[in-house]
Amino acid sequence: MRRFFILTTNLPERTVAVIGGGPAGLMAAEAISRNGVRVDVYDAMPSVGRKFLLAGKGGLNLTHAESHDAFHSRYGIRRPQLEPLLDAFGPDALRDWARGLGVDTFVGTSGRVFPVEMKAAPLLRAWLHRLREAGVRFHMRHRWLGWDEEGALRFATPQGEHRLRADAVVLALGGGSWPKLGSDGAWVQWLTQRGVEVAALRPANCGFDIDWSEYFRARFAGHPVKSVVASCADVAGIVERRQGEFVVTASGVEGSLIYALSAALRDGIATRGGAVLHLDLAPGWELPRLVDELSRPRGSRSLSSHLQSRTGIKGVKAGLLREVLPAEDFADSARLAAAIKALPLRLVAPRPIEEAISSAGGVAFEALDEHLMIRMLPGVFCAGEMLDWEAPTGGYLLTACFASGRAAGRGALAWLKGLEA
Repeated sequence: MRRFFILTTNLPERTVAVIGGGPAGLMAAEAISRNGVRVDVYDAMPSVGRKFLLAGKGGLNLTHAESHDAFHSRYGIRRPQLEPLLDAFGPDALRDWARGLGVDTFVGTSGRVFPVEMKAAPLLRAWLHRLREAGVRFHMRHRWLGWDEEGALRFATPQGEHRLRADAVVLALGGGSWPKLGSDGAWVQWLTQRGVEVAALRPANCGFDIDWSEYFRARFAGHPVKSVVASCADVAGIVERRQGEFVVTASGVEGSLIYALSAALRDGIATRGGAVLHLDLAPGWELPRLVDELSRPRGSRSLSSHLQSRTGIKGVKAGLLREVLPAEDFADSARLAAAIKALPLRLVAPRPIEEAISSAGGVAFEALDEHLMIRMLPGVFCAGEMLDWEAPTGGYLLTACFASGRAAGRGALAWLKGLEA
């Protein structure tokens, strides 16, 4: 179990700069300010929490209520590094924290956890009010530019470049997705110049390009594909399967089902030059039943009418079959049934990172100590999406951002306590 120092005395003469005003940065500021340390939050945007607000525009998915093991499994190969942080501040603790801000939550039918009011704005307003009451100061339109030759922090501001020093620094600058909201990955150069190991930023929870025909694109772009099971093999050959829905786009596919498999698909493309997503268009049907139904005489009915009346396949699902299969397969009931149960979609490339919901890559955990401090930069801590981890949508991203922000803030307190010794 990871252990943190707990301060028993205030350190008012010490100052901490938190760079980045998203959930991770704000949680770090809260953890630090509770101990009487002065905290200044710097953000490049005109206001904090912009990506947080947009993510909650259709309903803020704060966390998830599934079992401990299932929840932690969502973090893949970085589970060992994130598990101690989530044990210290996981879904239940996050819901209690929100309740402390006057925001009650509920569990939806899918297990996802939402505020009763659904929106992110009331929570953010209450949170910022509490932070300001604790003495946290906010500095907007301050874009971090790294360090100068003497180790001072550099910021570009509307009034010109500003430099300052702090006893500790928490970096919570986000990844590379949604750059218009502040997460542009510009920080990578400042850390790599200092020798910090940073994995290349890559799109996560993203859509993918497919070479649709002009006919299919014109007819079905924007159509949802519902009640399907998608599967793909990761780079180790392990097959992942998910049930849900996605949307056909002019360039390919996107949506929750695609996002759930995006890591395996993205890495497959990077490793093998392409990836195949298999779709079961009729999850409730066994293959023999499909073959039997499709083998029945269709009389004067068109093949489309026969397919719909016997299997319920129509619209965009029928369009996908026609897009992928050669014409002769429609005359063979066994081959058509097999395609319905495992239709191969060949993915060409992930969509650009700017369009992704989140990003993978970032500061390697191997470059950090147990308190999320960069070993090569004593007193500098990292949190949130700028760390090298990824997770699917469903509350997992936000929970780990909150948890790592809290851990980095408490790590900064431990560092300050060490300076006093």
